[in-house]
Amino acid sequence: MHAHWRLSYDATMKPDKQTVNFTGRIISVTTDEVLLPNGHRALLEVVHHPGGAAVAALDDSQRICLLRQYRYVADGWLWELPAGKLEPDEPPLATAQRELTEEAGVSARHWDSLGTVLSSPGVFSERLHLFLARDIMPAASAHERAEVIEVHWVALEEARDWALGGRIADCKSALGVLRAHEAIRRTG
Repeated sequence: MHAHWRLSYDATMKPDKQTVNFTGRIISVTTDEVLLPNGHRALLEVVHHPGGAAVAALDDSQRICLLRQYRYVADGWLWELPAGKLEPDEPPLATAQRELTEEAGVSARHWDSLGTVLSSPGVFSERLHLFLARDIMPAASAHERAEVIEVHWVALEEARDWALGGRIADCKSALGVLRAHEAIRRTG
């Protein structure tokens, strides 16, 4: 839908040598020896993550679903889009659909891609897929025990201001709100 939001990268680049430093439930950490395009050889520490999907869900009143979620690593509460980790062999759209229902208690009939985003490409392999969901209907939520979430519906214009002003500090959520706002502005 929005080709200018697609990332270009050389998917064929592989390390000459890779040392596994840590393997956990979700991530692994390696030290990769790579030959860069400029001919320089470098040792890079890489946090490997399966990736995820986030949803900018809009209701008929042009309100967007934002979660106020407690995040231990961030030392408090953040405003975020419904989002979650890709399961093995799960298409990003299926992840987005599952997470919208589980976290926000709604589902959607219409889905559009808002492209991808890299959370911190200097060290993380995580690639996040963003989606716009419309034609919202109620569904049964299923928060995980480790999730502390409040569901809010905020006017899209206000959420855009929050993203631009820094109230939404989570990068995938800020960018997802801004891309959703632009998509709605263009198509109506």
